[in-house]
Amino acid sequence: MYLLGLDLGSSSVKACLLDADKNTAVASAFFPESEMAIDAPQPGFAEQQPDLWWHNATQAVQAVMTAAGAKPTDIKAIGISYQMHGLVVTDAHLNVLRPAIIWCDSRAVSLGQRAFDALGHERVLRQLLNSPGNFTAAKLAWVKENQPDVYANVAHFMLPGDYLAARLTGEIVTTASGLSEGILWDFLENRPAEFLMQYYGFDQSLMPPLRPTFGEQGRVHAAAAAEMGLAVGTPVTYRAGDQPNNAWSLNVLDPGEIAATAGTSGVVYGVSEQARFDPQSRVNTFLHVNHSPETPRYGVLLCINGTGSLNSWLRNGLLQGQLSYSQMNELAQKAPIGADGLVCLPFGNGAERVLENADPGASFHGLRVNQHGLAHWLRASQEGIVFAFYYGIRVMEQVGVGVKTIRAGEANMFLSPLFANTLANLSGAAIELYNTDGAQGAARGAGLGLGHYANRTETFSGLQVVRTITPDARVRQAYEAAYEQWLAALEKA
Repeated sequence: MYLLGLDLGSSSVKACLLDADKNTAVASAFFPESEMAIDAPQPGFAEQQPDLWWHNATQAVQAVMTAAGAKPTDIKAIGISYQMHGLVVTDAHLNVLRPAIIWCDSRAVSLGQRAFDALGHERVLRQLLNSPGNFTAAKLAWVKENQPDVYANVAHFMLPGDYLAARLTGEIVTTASGLSEGILWDFLENRPAEFLMQYYGFDQSLMPPLRPTFGEQGRVHAAAAAEMGLAVGTPVTYRAGDQPNNAWSLNVLDPGEIAATAGTSGVVYGVSEQARFDPQSRVNTFLHVNHSPETPRYGVLLCINGTGSLNSWLRNGLLQGQLSYSQMNELAQKAPIGADGLVCLPFGNGAERVLENADPGASFHGLRVNQHGLAHWLRASQEGIVFAFYYGIRVMEQVGVGVKTIRAGEANMFLSPLFANTLANLSGAAIELYNTDGAQGAARGAGLGLGHYANRTETFSGLQVVRTITPDARVRQAYEAAYEQWLAALEKA
């Protein structure tokens, strides 16, 4: 008996088959093998074709089933993780009307700010816990204002995971957690944010009906089954945005627990039992996957857009693919802490919420051509990403979310000892790395949603710590000095 997890990212779609009884992954795959294209028709725009997501999901599913020798009927449930804050619009027949506007697209910042000002900051923060900002609701408003011919044909708007599930099941539904990610959830009224829909002039019929995060959300229909090689009627029993799902994957469910990821973007995600908000909306609050009115759980999210995207640009753009990521990591460690004064601001992937939606771009400061070599560039880049993390962690502390231990999957930039050690030494937090990823977490979520796992203990029985990085007090002062130099460059920028 297997559980299938899908993780729809902006660089690839991952699939994982989990042996439901042994609670261990038996096969994993991702497509494409090179990163999915992100189209930027104008500066600040970021779009992807939803059909490309479906194509890559199909390939990933077929790859893991072949690797495991699994039959369609062996798959008992499907879980979905997906890139947050995106917008997919379709007609009544599920035909996509325009490319998806994805999470790092910053075109709708002004529309979100306009709503924030018009509705009143105090009211919006009290009810939404966030400014409408550059999230899904504001992106739909951009389509309405700038592409009225497209908007006139919109029958449904969806988050990326809603779309993937709809392609599987034919049912267009969403979750309360998902709506909160799009800034479409009224925390005060505990229902979809009708007042924001009314402000933007959205018809209520455009909003998909709600389903629970854990539980049946539809069953695979015949056309999808034929394309993917699945059995008709296989239930989809879990769905969550990638960062709440990353926290779920790491068993981060209670106050004081912290999850992190450093893929295309970088995220620190803390859990609170109180509905907290940052008056400047530099960090954001959503419904966590295990939230209930009886046991409230809120996820406080810090996002840095330019993390793995910067590292990828260095490798594929600047270095033209001549070094692997592991070789880059080794070379970076040859430069000293602080990179001999070379400072990198890693904000090169759209407007940054932690900077109050400013978009300073990525830049290097203090370059001395007779002193700084490639090792300095690589170290400054990794340190700059960590310093951006730490800048946001200090904002999280201001809204009452402390960081003592950070859990992360052993993947992406956490594969770099320099990156992990710099974060531990600067933050003072121990870092625990686990043998999991978003697709594996989605598979476990499917198992709980199916009822195969009775509780949290059973669900995470296969989760193991791979290694732990503890802070070294002897180098903390050197990292703090480097951070202050970075902060000075940021303030000038």
